[in-house]
Amino acid sequence: MRPIRVYADTSVFGGVFDAEFESASKAFFQQVALGRFDLVSSVLVRDELREAPTQVREFFNERIEALEVSEILEEAVDLQLVYLKAGIVSEVSLADALHVALATVLDCRMIVSWNFKHIVHFQKIPLYNAVNKANGYPEIAIHAPQEVVSDDEDV
Repeated sequence: MRPIRVYADTSVFGGVFDAEFESASKAFFQQVALGRFDLVSSVLVRDELREAPTQVREFFNERIEALEVSEILEEAVDLQLVYLKAGIVSEVSLADALHVALATVLDCRMIVSWNFKHIVHFQKIPLYNAVNKANGYPEIAIHAPQEVVSDDEDV
Protein backbone atom coordinates (compact mmCIF):
# COMPACT_ATOMS: atom_id res chain seq x y z
CA MET A 1 0.00 0.00 0.00
CA ARG A 2 1.27 3.44 -0.92
CA PRO A 3 2.09 5.76 2.02
CA ILE A 4 -0.31 8.61 2.79
CA ARG A 5 1.21 12.08 2.51
CA VAL A 6 0.48 13.74 5.86
CA TYR A 7 1.43 17.06 7.43
CA ALA A 8 2.15 17.08 11.17
CA ASP A 9 1.90 20.38 12.98
CA THR A 10 3.93 21.41 16.02
CA SER A 11 1.54 19.91 18.56
CA VAL A 12 2.12 16.36 17.33
CA PHE A 13 5.87 16.56 17.98
CA GLY A 14 5.23 17.99 21.44
CA GLY A 15 2.54 15.38 22.07
CA VAL A 16 5.20 12.68 22.33
CA PHE A 17 6.20 14.21 25.69
CA ASP A 18 2.72 15.04 27.01
CA ALA A 19 1.05 12.43 29.24
CA GLU A 20 -2.37 13.00 27.63
CA PHE A 21 -1.16 12.69 24.03
CA GLU A 22 1.95 10.52 24.39
CA SER A 23 0.54 7.14 23.40
CA ALA A 24 -1.19 8.23 20.20
CA SER A 25 1.67 10.55 19.20
CA LYS A 26 4.24 7.77 19.60
CA ALA A 27 1.99 5.36 17.67
CA PHE A 28 1.70 7.91 14.87
CA PHE A 29 5.47 8.37 14.59
CA GLN A 30 5.95 4.60 14.75
CA GLN A 31 3.65 4.25 11.74
CA VAL A 32 5.65 6.96 9.98
CA ALA A 33 8.79 4.88 10.62
CA LEU A 34 7.03 1.79 9.25
CA GLY A 35 6.23 3.62 6.02
CA ARG A 36 2.48 4.04 6.40
CA PHE A 37 2.82 7.83 6.17
CA ASP A 38 5.10 10.15 4.21
CA LEU A 39 5.66 12.87 6.77
CA VAL A 40 5.62 16.53 5.77
CA SER A 41 6.29 19.48 8.03
CA SER A 42 7.51 23.04 7.64
CA VAL A 43 9.89 25.68 8.86
CA LEU A 44 6.86 27.06 10.72
CA VAL A 45 6.96 23.94 12.92
CA ARG A 46 10.72 24.27 13.34
CA ASP A 47 10.34 27.93 14.31
CA GLU A 48 7.49 27.22 16.76
CA LEU A 49 9.64 24.53 18.38
CA ARG A 50 12.32 27.08 19.30
CA GLU A 51 10.27 27.79 22.42
CA ALA A 52 9.64 24.09 23.17
CA PRO A 53 11.50 21.99 25.73
CA THR A 54 14.83 20.58 24.59
CA GLN A 55 13.53 17.01 24.31
CA VAL A 56 10.81 18.11 21.85
CA ARG A 57 13.31 20.00 19.68
CA GLU A 58 15.64 17.00 19.73
CA PHE A 59 12.79 14.66 18.78
CA PHE A 60 11.99 16.86 15.76
CA ASN A 61 15.66 17.16 14.78
CA GLU A 62 16.15 13.37 15.01
CA ARG A 63 13.43 12.97 12.37
CA ILE A 64 14.49 15.79 10.07
CA GLU A 65 16.15 13.45 7.57
CA ALA A 66 13.02 11.31 7.27
CA LEU A 67 10.57 14.12 6.65
CA GLU A 68 9.98 16.78 4.07
CA VAL A 69 10.37 20.25 5.59
CA SER A 70 8.77 22.94 3.46
CA GLU A 71 9.57 26.60 3.42
CA ILE A 72 6.68 29.05 3.88
CA LEU A 73 5.21 29.24 0.39
CA GLU A 74 3.60 32.44 -0.91
CA GLU A 75 0.70 30.34 -2.20
CA ALA A 76 0.10 29.05 1.36
CA VAL A 77 0.22 32.58 2.81
CA ASP A 78 -2.38 33.64 0.26
CA LEU A 79 -4.63 30.73 1.25
CA GLN A 80 -4.07 31.49 4.94
CA LEU A 81 -5.39 35.01 4.35
CA VAL A 82 -8.47 33.61 2.60
CA TYR A 83 -9.14 31.49 5.70
CA LEU A 84 -8.86 34.68 7.77
CA LYS A 85 -11.23 36.62 5.46
CA ALA A 86 -13.70 33.72 5.64
CA GLY A 87 -13.71 34.06 9.43
CA ILE A 88 -12.40 30.56 10.11
CA VAL A 89 -9.71 31.96 12.39
CA SER A 90 -8.83 35.37 13.78
CA GLU A 91 -5.51 37.13 13.43
CA VAL A 92 -4.45 35.60 16.76
CA SER A 93 -4.60 32.14 15.13
CA LEU A 94 -2.90 32.91 11.82
CA ALA A 95 -0.16 30.33 12.44
CA ASP A 96 -2.80 27.61 12.83
CA ALA A 97 -4.36 28.62 9.52
CA LEU A 98 -0.92 28.61 7.93
CA HIS A 99 -0.39 24.98 8.99
CA VAL A 100 -3.65 24.02 7.22
CA ALA A 101 -2.75 26.12 4.18
CA LEU A 102 0.72 24.59 3.93
CA ALA A 103 -0.69 21.08 4.18
CA THR A 104 -3.18 21.95 1.45
CA VAL A 105 -0.78 23.52 -1.05
CA LEU A 106 1.85 20.83 -0.38
CA ASP A 107 -0.71 18.30 -1.63
CA CYS A 108 -1.01 16.38 1.62
CA ARG A 109 -4.03 14.13 1.98
CA MET A 110 -4.32 15.04 5.63
CA ILE A 111 -3.03 17.12 8.49
CA VAL A 112 -2.68 15.73 12.01
CA SER A 113 -2.82 18.00 15.02
CA TRP A 114 -3.70 18.14 18.69
CA ASN A 115 -5.07 21.67 18.22
CA PHE A 116 -8.76 21.13 18.89
CA LYS A 117 -9.59 24.83 19.02
CA HIS A 118 -8.39 26.08 15.62
CA ILE A 119 -7.60 23.03 13.46
CA VAL A 120 -9.21 19.74 14.52
CA HIS A 121 -12.62 21.25 15.21
CA PHE A 122 -15.93 19.98 13.88
CA GLN A 123 -17.10 23.48 12.87
CA LYS A 124 -13.82 24.58 11.29
CA ILE A 125 -12.98 21.51 9.19
CA PRO A 126 -15.87 21.98 6.71
CA LEU A 127 -15.03 25.70 6.50
CA TYR A 128 -11.38 25.03 5.64
CA ASN A 129 -12.52 22.57 2.99
CA ALA A 130 -15.15 24.93 1.57
CA VAL A 131 -12.47 27.60 1.13
CA ASN A 132 -10.12 25.03 -0.39
CA LYS A 133 -12.74 23.90 -2.88
CA ALA A 134 -13.74 27.48 -3.79
CA ASN A 135 -10.08 28.25 -4.49
CA GLY A 136 -9.32 25.20 -6.63
CA TYR A 137 -7.73 23.01 -3.94
CA PRO A 138 -8.83 19.54 -2.91
CA GLU A 139 -10.39 18.90 0.47
CA ILE A 140 -7.96 17.88 3.18
CA ALA A 141 -8.65 15.40 5.96
CA ILE A 142 -8.02 16.92 9.39
CA HIS A 143 -7.55 14.52 12.30
CA ALA A 144 -5.99 13.99 15.70
CA PRO A 145 -3.24 11.34 15.64
CA GLN A 146 -5.30 8.68 17.43
CA GLU A 147 -7.80 8.82 14.58
CA VAL A 148 -5.25 7.77 11.97
CA VAL A 149 -3.14 5.13 13.71
CA SER A 150 -4.07 1.52 13.27
CA ASP A 151 -3.05 -1.83 14.66
CA ASP A 152 -4.37 -3.52 11.51
CA GLU A 153 -1.54 -4.39 9.11
CA ASP A 154 -3.99 -4.42 6.16
CA VAL A 155 -5.04 -0.79 6.59
